[in-house]
This record gives sequence, C-alpha cells and structure tokens, in this order.
Amino acid sequence: MDSVILMEGSFGTQLEKYVGKVDGDPLWSAKFLVTEPEKCIAAHRDLVKAGTQILTTGSYQASIEGYAKYMRLDKNQALSAIKNSVKFAKEAIKREEKESGIKRCIKVAGSVGPYGAYLHDGSDYTGSYFNKITKQELIDWHRPRFEALIEEGVDLLGFETIPAMIEAEALITLLKEFPTQKAWISFSCKDNQSISSGESFYDTALKCWELGKEQLIAIGVNCLHPALVVQLFKEIRINHPEIPLIAYPNSGEHYDLNEGRWIDHSTRLPLTSYTKEWLDLGVKYIGGCCRTNDIDVKQFSKEIEKWKTSQEVR
Repeated sequence: MDSVILMEGSFGTQLEKYVGKVDGDPLWSAKFLVTEPEKCIAAHRDLVKAGTQILTTGSYQASIEGYAKYMRLDKNQALSAIKNSVKFAKEAIKREEKESGIKRCIKVAGSVGPYGAYLHDGSDYTGSYFNKITKQELIDWHRPRFEALIEEGVDLLGFETIPAMIEAEALITLLKEFPTQKAWISFSCKDNQSISSGESFYDTALKCWELGKEQLIAIGVNCLHPALVVQLFKEIRINHPEIPLIAYPNSGEHYDLNEGRWIDHSTRLPLTSYTKEWLDLGVKYIGGCCRTNDIDVKQFSKEIEKWKTSQEVR
C-alpha cells in the first residue's frame, strides 16, 4: 500500500474553539472568512500543529449567492472571501513554520461543498434537489468557486459531501476545464450501500473514476457515521483495487436537523477505534469531518504510526 495521508479534522469544529457555535449558521464557517480572519487562521494553525498533511479551506459553504443572501456581499466581495479562505490556510502554515522552525509538507485543499449546502435545508444529506436542477446549471453555479480557489493557488480541490451522481458528474466535467488541477470527491451516504440520493455508492464511484481518473486522487465518503465506511468500500477494494479511497467521517454523533444540534450517544466508539480496519482495507486518505478536531488528528496520527509499525514486523 502506498503511504497513508493524514487529513485534518473539521475546520468548522476547530473554529468553534474561537468563535463559539458555528453549526446552524446558513453560511457555516464561511461566514467567519469575512468577520473573523485571525480566528480562522488560528483554527487552521491548530490543525497544522496536530500534524495534518492536507489543510482544507473554510470555503465549503461559500458561494456568490450565499454571501449575497446572508451577508449582502456583491460578487467581487464574495469571490474575495473565497480567495481569502486559501490565503488564511497558507498563512497558518507559514506562521506555524516560522514559530516552530519546522518545514511542513502540507497541501492546501480548496473545499467545494455541494449546491445543497447553499440551500441550507439539509439537502446536502438527502440530494433532494438532484431532479430539480440540470447538470449544466450545477456546472455554472460551481464555476466561480472553482476559479477563485484555483486562482489563489490551491494544491487540490476537495468535492465534499456530494449527495447525488448528477452533481458529481457536473464537478468532474467542470474539473476538466482545469486539466492540471487535481481533486478528490467524497459522498454523503444514507446507509452502508447508497449515497444520499439513494444511488449505489459502488456504481457511482466507478462512474466517477471512469470520468475523472486522470485528475482524481481519490474517491470516498465523508460526513457519515464511521461504522458505515468498511461496508461501503469493501466491494470497490475487492473489484477495483486501483481506485484510491478517502474516508473522513463524523465523530459518530447524530445531527438533528429540527433542533439544529448534535446529539451525542454515550455508547459510541471513539472515532480512532475504526482506523485499523480502514487501513487494513487499504484506505489511503484518513481524517475526520464534523465534530472532530485537532485532538482527533493527533490520535489518528498515532494509530497510523502504530499500524505502519505492525506492518513492518510482519
């Protein structure tokens, strides 16, 4: 297996350490790209210190339409905010390197959330809009976000929490307009077989790989319960071991859309308790999504090193 890449925890969760509650805001962490730049940099620095190898921008829920609707920003101001998400991540790395004297080999990934995140109705977890919008409309909606992130010099794009194949296809089609740009795509899933729209994860992953394998570094899942990962990935790993896999699930808590809060279950296992089986399955990119932070990144790092050591003594 190629080297395992340690991803970060949730930027939004880490940001709560500095700004208070982020969940429930229609712009989520993207609001604070405008109102709290230094706190955004501080949250990124925490994740750099923890050892992440991929630092993801806070642009998941950032869009021209969203900024216009909720903050009354014009197009240029919105694009500037999206570009700032890249600047803040890079600045965090720069400051941490200067203070620690340690050169960090970290890639900055521009977070591209789904259209449903802008709708702010939970449809990034249902895909309920997938038969109400065309592929071309999705391409046109995402294009300014792509351009802003790429112009500011991201190393990668992360297509995150994608709920339906039509949006995945739109994103990959748009990616081809930028032929030197690499990206990963990860899906939100409703169970251990299907993405949020009800489409087969296995079939969707294969279609995405065929469409974009020249530019995709990995295909996988995020923002789901960690116990679902292995079952979702098994068939791909058996039949298509050439496809690199990425997994960064939530903590295992449940988000109640009606109450707008996370509900903890005292019986849930620590997120890192799943790490070994993901590694045994050949998952290359591992990290956490909602309700995970720098502490989880440090624990992931320990589990990965422990696993590597066990492989060496075999």
